[in-house]
This record gives sequence, C-alpha cells and structure tokens, in this order.
Amino acid sequence: MPSRLFHRLAATLFFIAASALWTSAIAQLGTKTTGQGTSVVTTPYVRAELLAHAPQGVAPGQPLWLGLQITHQPEWHTYWKNPGDSGLPTDLAWTLPAGLDAGEIAWPLPKKIPIGTLANYGYEGTVLLPVPVTVASTFAPGPLAKDATIKLRASWLVCRKECIPEEGEFTLQLPIQSTTALNGAAFEAAAKALPQPVLAGTNGVVPDSQAQIADGNLLNVSVQGLPVALRGKTLDLFPETAEVIDNAAQWKQAWNGSVWTAQIPLSAQRSASPSLMPVVLAEQAAPGHGTGPDARTGYRAELKVLGTWPQGASVAAVSPALEAALKANAAQAGGAATPTTGSGASSLTLTAALLGALLGGLILNLMPCVFPVLAIKVVGFTQHAQDRRAHRISGIAYTAGVVLSFIALGALMLGLRAAGEAVGWGFQLQSPAVVASLAALFTLIALNLAGVFEFGHFLPSSVASLQARHPVADSFLTGVLAVAVASPCTAPFMGASMGLTATLPAPQALAVFAALGLGLALPYLAASFVPAVARALPRPGAWMDTFRKLMAFPMLATVVWLVWVLGQQSGIDGAGALLILLVGLSLVVWALSLAGRARVWMATVSIAAMALLVWAFAPHVTNMPAAQAATSSSQVSATGWQPWAPGAAEQIVAGGRPVFVDFTAAWCVTCQYNKKTTLADANVVADLQTKNVALLRADWTRRDPAITAALASLGRSGVPVYVFYRPGKPPVVLTEVLSVDEVRATIAQL
Repeated sequence: MPSRLFHRLAATLFFIAASALWTSAIAQLGTKTTGQGTSVVTTPYVRAELLAHAPQGVAPGQPLWLGLQITHQPEWHTYWKNPGDSGLPTDLAWTLPAGLDAGEIAWPLPKKIPIGTLANYGYEGTVLLPVPVTVASTFAPGPLAKDATIKLRASWLVCRKECIPEEGEFTLQLPIQSTTALNGAAFEAAAKALPQPVLAGTNGVVPDSQAQIADGNLLNVSVQGLPVALRGKTLDLFPETAEVIDNAAQWKQAWNGSVWTAQIPLSAQRSASPSLMPVVLAEQAAPGHGTGPDARTGYRAELKVLGTWPQGASVAAVSPALEAALKANAAQAGGAATPTTGSGASSLTLTAALLGALLGGLILNLMPCVFPVLAIKVVGFTQHAQDRRAHRISGIAYTAGVVLSFIALGALMLGLRAAGEAVGWGFQLQSPAVVASLAALFTLIALNLAGVFEFGHFLPSSVASLQARHPVADSFLTGVLAVAVASPCTAPFMGASMGLTATLPAPQALAVFAALGLGLALPYLAASFVPAVARALPRPGAWMDTFRKLMAFPMLATVVWLVWVLGQQSGIDGAGALLILLVGLSLVVWALSLAGRARVWMATVSIAAMALLVWAFAPHVTNMPAAQAATSSSQVSATGWQPWAPGAAEQIVAGGRPVFVDFTAAWCVTCQYNKKTTLADANVVADLQTKNVALLRADWTRRDPAITAALASLGRSGVPVYVFYRPGKPPVVLTEVLSVDEVRATIAQL
C-alpha cells in the first residue's frame, strides 16, 4: 500500500509540474519569434519584409521583382548606396533557384540627413529596395514544382543618434504559375522613386553636362536638360561616388537659363578621383519634411570631370590617424615594422610574440575561469601524492592536451578567417550552444565531486573505470577542457601576440598558439617534475573526501558565470531556460544513482520530464533575443556609455570630441574585472567627464563581424581592448589589465 501510494503521489506531482512548466513556457517564452525561415523580421527599430512582384508568374521574359521593404521607427533611418559622411548601405545577399539571376538594387531617391557637422544620405519612414530578377530560358523548376524558394540574407545599419547593426534571414515561397501582384502598388511607388535619366534614353549621359575642378578644392558643376518644372528652384545633389564632395558644406547654385550650375567644395578626406561622376538631382526638400514616402522626382546625370584632381587622401580601411596608431602598436609589440602576410616576421618580432604568448599563458593560470580545471588537477595530486612517476606522466599528458588544443583552436580560427569568416580569439564562447554545453558539463562534474553520484552506479563498469584504467587519457582531456574555458580569458602581453597571428604565415602563427599553451601548462608540468611539491602534500586520508566535495563549489561558481554569459547572449529567457534544463539534468543524474525499484520509477519520471523540458525550453537557449531598446536619455546620462557602431567614434572625433571605446564581452573575465574596478573608479569617471570624453562600448558577447574587423584593424583578435581616439592625433591603445594611473595619465594628454 505505501508503495502504491508513493507511485500515485509521484505521478500526480509529475503531472502538476509538467503542466506548470508548460504554462510557464507558453507564457514566458512562447511569444517570441525570430526571422529564421520567415518573410518578416521585426526589431525595436525597423520592420523588414521580403516582397515579390510577378504579375505574369515566374517565366522567362516576364517581369519579376524582389525587394526588401524597411519600415523605420520614428527618428530612425537606414542608408542609400552612398551613405554620406558615415553609415553603411543596406546589403542584400540572395540565394535563388537555378535560372534566376538577381540584379543590383534599384535605389530610390534618398534624403539628406544632417547630423551635427556631418551629412548622410538615407531613408526614413517606409522604403522598398527593389531588385530586378532575370528569369533565364534554362529555368526549369520541374513538372510538380508549384513554388520557387527565395532566400535572402540582409544586413543594414539603422541609426538615430546611435547606430545599431542588424541583419535578418528571409524566406519566401513564390508561386511559379499564378500571379503574384499583391504588392504591386509598393513596387510601382518604388519605380516612381527611382531617379530618372535627365534626358530619356540617354542613361543620364548628357552632352555639355560636366564637373570642372577649380582652385584645387572646388567642383564647378553644370547640368543641362533638366525638366522645365525644376527651373528656378533650389536643388539637392546626391553624389553616387562616396568621399568626393563635402556633403555637409553650404554651396552656391544658380540657373543660367536651362543650365543649372553649382560650386561644391571637395571633401578634405577625398579618396576617389572619378573621370565620370554620376549624381542624382531633385528639388530641395522643404524644412521639416516628413518621414513618409518621398514624393519628389529624382533625375540622374553622369558628369564628365574636367581638369586634374588634386592629391587626395590615400584609400585605406582605417583612418590615417588609426593607421599611424597601428604602426606604433606594431613597433612597440615587436620592435620592428608590421610584417606582411606570407613574408614572415623578423626574428625579433617573432621572439617577442612567442615570449608574450608564453607569459600570457602563465598569467592565464591566475584567471578565475581556469580555477575549476586546476581544482581537478589538485584532486589528482592528492590521490597520487607519493607516486612521482604517475605525476610526471600526468603532467606530460596534460601539457600535450593543452598545447595541441591551443594549436587546433588557432588553426580553426585561422582557417575560418581564410574562408572569409570574421572570427577572433575566444570565438567558441560566442556560441550559446557551446556555453550551454559547458554549463551542463561543469554541473555534472560538480555533482560528481559533491558525491551526488558516482559514474560507476549507472555506467557500465568498462566505461566507468576508464579514468582509472587510462590516467594518461584523463589528463590529456583535462588539458583540452582547460583550453575550452581558459582561451577567452586574455592576459597582459597576450593581446598583441594574438593579434599578430593574423599577419604571420601559418607555421609562425601556430607557434605562437603553442607558446600560449605551454605557458598555461607550465606550472603543472613543473610541479609534476619537482619532488618537493609531492612531498609538501599531505598523505592520503579521510580529509581527501572533504577536499573533493569542497572542489565542487568552484565548479558551481563556473556554472553561475556561464549562465550569466548566456543571459548576455540569449536574454533573461535564455538564461532561465538553461537553469531549468540544468535542474532537470541534475534530477536525472540523481534518479539514476538510486537503487532498487525507486531507481526504475524515478529514472523513468525524471527522463520523461527532461525530454519535455528539452522540447519546451532548449530552443530558447540559442535564440537571438530582440535587440535591447535604445538607451534612454536618463540612463545615458547616468552611465555615460553608449553602444558602439562602425564609424561612430570617427564621427564624434570629427566634431572635436575625444572618444574612449571599450571592446568587451560578457565571457571575458578580465573585461568584467576592469569594468567593475578601474572603469568605475571615481577619479577616472571624473577625469573623463572633465575632458568631455564620449564613451562607447563594443559588446562582442555574440559574434559581430563589425567588431571583429575593428579589432583586427587595431592589431588585436580578442578582448579586452581599450582605445582613446583624439582629434588630430593617433589613437592610443591601452593594456589589457587597466590601472587607474594608466587611464588617468592618458586622459591628461587629451
């Protein structure tokens, strides 16, 4: 009877718990959607939708248009093909069935968007970016195919005062035979918004329309053939070629009969010298023009450039000031010029990189993220305190595991970079799935050390005894685990060495990774060969069980850290889902450790509950959360930090204000230490406010190609990185572990 009552009680509790978990899953997590596999992606700043227009179906010779329609929140905008002084144009990457070929974006007429002393060109309100698609005669979807699958990966930069890089993946099932014309009005409006040639049938090339270079810094523009309706009116000019004119400058314009003329200053940072300069002209928008669709008509002309262009700024991926800083950093790190890819580094540069990596690896042993792995090795020391031979073999195996894992991880990173992927050091913890897997692994280790279960209780004896029968393999795998959790924790002297690997030939780069691994393993390797260490340890006894259970707490602390990291990547729902799964995993492990009939019933119930939990909550662990709402003005004034975006620092510096950028990540322990100590120091904060320093924070917790590229341009491949940008001077890159004196001394020089 008691047994039957227990079974009924267990079944009732399981039903109640399952119902509660299901209700919670629906209420808390079920309302979130992502853009994966849909035609619509919605963020706090825009609504983006993939549209199609095929009035005669998908067939050779018939019109077919695709397009991305972006609806902006008030005061937010995205960019034209020439974004102006800052920003990035929207990029569309299509995956289409064989026989369909997408053309270029038919860019609608943009608007001029002044921002301080700068001017950008872009779109507000709702804009459709149409793309013509050619259907080849070879298009053969098959006799049973009804739809063509259209896939688009789009990226855009949406800005107000701050800028947010966003991207989305879109999928659309386009009927092949039937008409698709539901969005015909939107595509018709986009066609009207497309700038027209000044003279029909000329493609914009108008005789006697030209741009004459005068006085070295002016462009005298004259355009003929504009419509009569525009004569006498003030016009806006949008250059399709970037970095030629001063976009924000005030310039003179006039009408000489049917000829429109203007004197436009050249940009001080001009990098292009075109012989043919395409421009778009439109009637100047009235002040306070709304954010709805632009009713103006644009006209495109290609101007023949006369005269000789003055010497322009060199074309570079970074600003001249930043390029000077990179050379200074390279000289400081290696004592020689920056090596070029494939040519190898000088012996002095390579030696400095190897020593820096070795020292960085040594200091990694002091990082909190490595403590749990060292705890495992300490337990191993206590179990074989008097076995010198076992210590030495274990030390060699652990070192091999660390060094080979660092080489493999470095080779993977270099390979991904060579394939065009924007990844940097510590990239594995940018994946929520990896973070969640490590959290589950450390939870199991903690439960084992705490005595909740023993592997021998529910694993076959041949499997459970692997550790005892293969201590060398166990030590090797411990080294692999150490690299998995330690690699994102950068240390002093390590940043420059890791950044240098991007410029070195593969053998030299892998040697730097090997030196880093040797530095991490060196303390344990040395201890394994020094008898004094073994003699200093107490003899085995009952205290070892207490010590083993104590070591469970560093493991649990690591789980807390990993859950927090996941919360930064997947939001509070993702962290909550992971915690629920870890509780379910612990329940399964405990149930399997029981004996008799209780094990059968509890294991069945717990495994069923775990399956339900995985089904309901696992997807939320890796979900990309909706972007955080824009920082409120009160929050910005209280913290001073704003989100980083490509070009934001240069834009602020151009206005005469210094900028401090913190490249950080939630999984970077050094970053969090610096953030809570030096960057929060009252004297540092006061100095930053006194010098009116703009504070930008680049969060690399999740993979971000823009941040990866910015780090690479600074000669770094991991975080933390701290940079001061100064008007008229090269940027200053600080050390990884900040001190108050270092930061204050740099601020004093601004």
